[in-house]
Amino acid sequence: MFSEDGSESEVVQGRRRSGYVALVGRPNAGKSTLLNKLVGEKIAAVSNKPQTTRHQIRGVITRPEGQIVMVDTPGVHQPGYLLNRRMMAAVHDAVEGVDLLLLIRDASVATGNGDRFVLDLVRQAGRPAILLLNKTDKLADKSALLPLMEWYGSEHEWRAVVPLSARKGDMLDMLVPEIIRNLPEGDPLFDEDELTDQPLRSLVSEIVREKILRTTGEEIPYVTAVVTERYEEVSEEMSRIFCAIYVE
Repeated sequence: MFSEDGSESEVVQGRRRSGYVALVGRPNAGKSTLLNKLVGEKIAAVSNKPQTTRHQIRGVITRPEGQIVMVDTPGVHQPGYLLNRRMMAAVHDAVEGVDLLLLIRDASVATGNGDRFVLDLVRQAGRPAILLLNKTDKLADKSALLPLMEWYGSEHEWRAVVPLSARKGDMLDMLVPEIIRNLPEGDPLFDEDELTDQPLRSLVSEIVREKILRTTGEEIPYVTAVVTERYEEVSEEMSRIFCAIYVE
């Protein structure tokens, strides 16, 4: 991992830091996987279908040196349908109100117009940004990262460039201090035991929708919504959940 001056980054000592950080990237770049891994719990649905995330989901990562409020956003794409336009509106809302951007890129695929579209979004936001080259576990030859790092480095000034594997957890122990290092000084924004600002019913709906997309992708339409209608705690070991599933 390298900082903007090319040197290895160090954790800033002193007063705690905290702030909002937006994850942006193309569909299936690994945003939700990274968020879940950093938080340590599943708070965002993950599937191999693009646009699984449809709205902003916030996860809270607390460490002794600071706190990160990470905002997972829908995959960046050129909107066509109304649903896509609404998802892109959620992305724009997210990047406008954060202290730091994380552009996450699938390093195992070739660069395309979609990557330039995401890069333009980061440039226009005018926020400090860190580049994450994800899915390095899929690269047999890690030297394939060098052309990517060179191209992105020539296109934008990054606070740091971090190759990683969100799925395997590689380099995440280095990523968190680097993010905190680039946040403003300040007290935690959430209680230290909080993992998300999402209501329990929303978390349940996310998990159910993930299972639908993973197990019935051929049977149930991709445009699926889940609403948790009732949530009953029967005992300490068991809860009874009633969900409504809407499909087109």
